[in-house]
Amino acid sequence: MTERLRTDRPVFSVEFMPPRDEADERRLWKAVRELEGLDPAFVSVTYGAGGSSRDRTIRTTGRMATETTLVPMAHLTAVDHTVAELRNVIGWYAAHGIRNVLALRGDPPGDPNGPWVSTPGGLNYADELVALVRELGDFCVGVAAFPYGHPGCTDLDADTDNLMRKFAAGADFAIAQLFFQPEDFLRLRDRVAARGTDKIVVPGIMPLTTPKMLYKTVELSGAPLPPHFAARLEPLAEDAKAFRAEGIDLITETCQRLLAEGVNDLHFYTFNQSKATREVVGRLGLVPTRA
Repeated sequence: MTERLRTDRPVFSVEFMPPRDEADERRLWKAVRELEGLDPAFVSVTYGAGGSSRDRTIRTTGRMATETTLVPMAHLTAVDHTVAELRNVIGWYAAHGIRNVLALRGDPPGDPNGPWVSTPGGLNYADELVALVRELGDFCVGVAAFPYGHPGCTDLDADTDNLMRKFAAGADFAIAQLFFQPEDFLRLRDRVAARGTDKIVVPGIMPLTTPKMLYKTVELSGAPLPPHFAARLEPLAEDAKAFRAEGIDLITETCQRLLAEGVNDLHFYTFNQSKATREVVGRLGLVPTRA
């Protein structure tokens, strides 16, 4: 997968969630087919705590590998798993031709910001999961990075140390959690480069189409809403059409700045919809031209 990221032109990738029911499954596959023709560098499928979500993730990723032209990346977390169970899931991925894995420690079930409690016979840290995946096959392995630092970390230097441990364990690239301002991601990229590594760090982007998505970004990033975001979006909270238009403008501007700073890979969180992502990548000129 890193071969598709190390290109001489900007590319994008997308993230889906496993479907919860039949209606969600239809919505997901509609989005998959609509985005497939835009040739994303890869697509990822999230992996939740709890058996049913994990099973849906495995099934969905396997179907993408066998029924589409897309390059799938499977998520994998250490939450509620023993090492034996993790070995089983990794083996299933390998058997279905899935060679790209995003290895995450994962959030504590029930309270993402709660204290971490390891599963007996399981793992404690993402670098241990990276090492396990690499031990079991010829995988390309991604990990998470945090522009504002992981909530459980004391400072940005310590957080960068943790990311370097994941790279040292065998991770090939990282996807950054959500952020608001381009500078927040660029400072993360600078911290990584200052450690002497050329590993790819990809920014995570969420199109802001509704107030709910805006405040979900606040929750997931762990950062307060910047004043200029609030000034542009909050007055439009009761006007769905105007809010969506302004939100797409803001995210497009953010992506344009990142591309201007030499960021060649943009990862979009779709929430199983395609329209907003298609609009942004179209504006950015990332849609391949047809001969």
